[in-house]
Amino acid sequence: MDLLALPAFADNYIWLLHDGQQALVVDPGDAAPVLAWLDRTGFELAAILVTHHHADHVGGVDALRSRLTGPVYGPAREKIPTPFLPLSEGDEIKVLGQPFSVFEVPGHTAGHIAYWQRQHKLLFCGDTLFSAGCGRLFEGTPQQMSHSLAKLAALPGDTRVCCTHEYTLSNLRFAAAVEPANGDRAAHEAHCREQRAADVPTLPSSIALELRINPFLRCTEPAVVAAARGRGAAADDPVSVFAALREWKNQF
Repeated sequence: MDLLALPAFADNYIWLLHDGQQALVVDPGDAAPVLAWLDRTGFELAAILVTHHHADHVGGVDALRSRLTGPVYGPAREKIPTPFLPLSEGDEIKVLGQPFSVFEVPGHTAGHIAYWQRQHKLLFCGDTLFSAGCGRLFEGTPQQMSHSLAKLAALPGDTRVCCTHEYTLSNLRFAAAVEPANGDRAAHEAHCREQRAADVPTLPSSIALELRINPFLRCTEPAVVAAARGRGAAADDPVSVFAALREWKNQF
């Protein structure tokens, strides 16, 4: 199984997974990069996986249907282009002969889902978890997003985190403000600067790395708690810390 990140718009990635003959794509906000790849390779498009309803994640779905040999999968509790097969927490689908587990991860949107492929340790998490960051709370609550992030953080450390935006350097700048003494964060920022200078994605990340550098997954670390307290956190519990960090990031 080969994993590719197809650039789209200013900073989106459309993740594409293929077995040498068939492919699936995740959150195709723009059909053009996917169609160009299919035309170049001659592969079949076996499935489309959608994490949430925002236009930059679903805008290309309908234009890809004529090339699609299988279903569109998406969150049961959100409106995405129909027809699609609705998925909820605990569901499992099989695509390209591989099982994918479905997690409900509300926060960015109310019905956001993520897909975990356990054999190849792949997490397609949309706009819930970013490298060194997380999505804005457009429809959910801090408690929901904190719970969603904890669910993803509990996955095996070698799980590859395939989020859908190249926000890493911006997020690392915020992480530096939260934890200036975090050496893992500083080293990773230097690495990511080199990657972007070479026009190479900073993604996928990994759960193990995110636990070391991502302040939104470190809401029980003393330095992160202290920083959140300095920005108005009402208490030291993870939800209060997360809420203060997210509001701080909104203004950063």
